[in-house]
Amino acid sequence: MQLIYFDTETTGLEKDARLVQLAYKISKTGKTVNEYFKPPIPISYGAMAVHHITEKMVEEKPTFQGSTAQSELISLLADHIPVAHNATFDIQILKNDYVLIDKHIDTLRLARHLVTSEQYTLQYLRYFLNLDTDGMSHDAHGDVMVLEALFSHLFTLVQEKFALTNDDEILAKMLELTQTPVLLKTFSFGKYFGKTFAEVSLSDRGYLEWLHGSESKKDKAEQNEDMLHTLSYYLK
Repeated sequence: MQLIYFDTETTGLEKDARLVQLAYKISKTGKTVNEYFKPPIPISYGAMAVHHITEKMVEEKPTFQGSTAQSELISLLADHIPVAHNATFDIQILKNDYVLIDKHIDTLRLARHLVTSEQYTLQYLRYFLNLDTDGMSHDAHGDVMVLEALFSHLFTLVQEKFALTNDDEILAKMLELTQTPVLLKTFSFGKYFGKTFAEVSLSDRGYLEWLHGSESKKDKAEQNEDMLHTLSYYLK
């Protein structure tokens, strides 16, 4: 399997946000692409504060939809597996511009399966795991460099944990784990921050029931699959 490590910077975090920067690296050739685009909607100030891409910076750039970059990416995806961190978000962003991704590897989901950590953001894992990379944070191109280093680390963990002997087996297991929800251990929000789900299931089952109902009412694309899986497990 050939891989594409990719990352996006966008107009915001909303479901209908659009692309302003796309970067990717092809595993086989080492070729990297890093391009900026003028989005069809405004860039939010919150997004600018994170990635520092302003309207002025992209006003002369092409739109992604209909661009050569779009057609090249669609062509690559026909025989390459995309790798991203929190891939669900990036996949939705590309879907907004008619680039559809089905099979993929998500390093966020993999890290939650394989690494015990307080946080799982790309940059936190970079330092927590002492990854050897110079990638700049909150820049699509820099994040791709960190992503590749994280993927390599997780690849080794999968190989060792499941005693796999060849690359195809390891990649197949990574694809499988990407589709497997994670059983969360502790709350990272709200009044039970830091408490385990097991503890709360015994002391306040009603809260878990309320939280499950609240999460279930969201649109499927906005649901936290790991949260729903965990709540369902402890409510059985």
